Amino acid sequence: MREAEVFSITGPPALQVRRLNNSGPPVLYVHGATFPSALSVGYRFSDGQSWEGHLHSEGFDVWSFDFAGFGGSERCRRSTSSLADSRASAAAKQIARVVEHICEQRRGAAVNIIAHSWGSIATGCYLENHSHLAGRLVFFGPIAQRHGAEKVGVRGFPASRLITVTAQLERFIDDVPEGEGPLLDEPGLASWGPAYLASDPTALTRDPPAVAVPGGPAADIAAAWQGELAYDPGRITTPILLIRGEWDSLCNDKDAGWLLDGLGSEVKRDLVIPGATHLMHLEEGRFALWSAVAEFLRG
Repeated sequence: MREAEVFSITGPPALQVRRLNNSGPPVLYVHGATFPSALSVGYRFSDGQSWEGHLHSEGFDVWSFDFAGFGGSERCRRSTSSLADSRASAAAKQIARVVEHICEQRRGAAVNIIAHSWGSIATGCYLENHSHLAGRLVFFGPIAQRHGAEKVGVRGFPASRLITVTAQLERFIDDVPEGEGPLLDEPGLASWGPAYLASDPTALTRDPPAVAVPGGPAADIAAAWQGELAYDPGRITTPILLIRGEWDSLCNDKDAGWLLDGLGSEVKRDLVIPGATHLMHLEEGRFALWSAVAEFLRG
């Protein structure tokens, strides 16, 4: 398996980018609210395989990056950072910088995008004004607009928050129905957990060890569930696949239906993977996700 090239795009903020070079169509992976690209699309399981490796083997030029405050990208000082620095509108500008870099390297080739969870909100904000630069779009476990949740002002969200490996593990297994066996490829996050802590240089200075992540994504998700999604799906015209797990509580049937109805795309599909959750890219059944995404991106 080839190693991805890792480099930075100068800032501010400086962004760490991964690329698994290929001459085929470029595809950019946009990560979610709590862990960086190396622990999602770039994570290698015990069999040596990763999602980016699979996409590369399918002929794609695979790119991913870390939003500011995650992984290898620039981290704002907690004393000077604000919640607005990590909201979807700011994150969309970072996506724009990476896509611009890809277009320069690939001489204007249309960039396919895979966005996970909160990453779909940031991508939606970007695509409102840049659909002409995108090829095909995959929203994996996307966050949609809901109604009825109690209103919580942005003052209720800190600029950053701390997440332990235990908290991640609990989040990863909460959606698995009682009586079902473990879905995670690493049920105890034996390798993923230490790698997660290593993604933040300050994680081990805390008791218990915890990774600091920006608070903006949590605020964006809360706002969406209070009826205020940060972008208008009707302005997205790119061919799109919504793909989600059968047991994904963050993107249920009603969420996907609302989003699908609102999208301005002529080509739009909704695919449910049985026996999977919001984190199926880390589960034993991830191969169904990988294959379906590659097939859609090929057209």
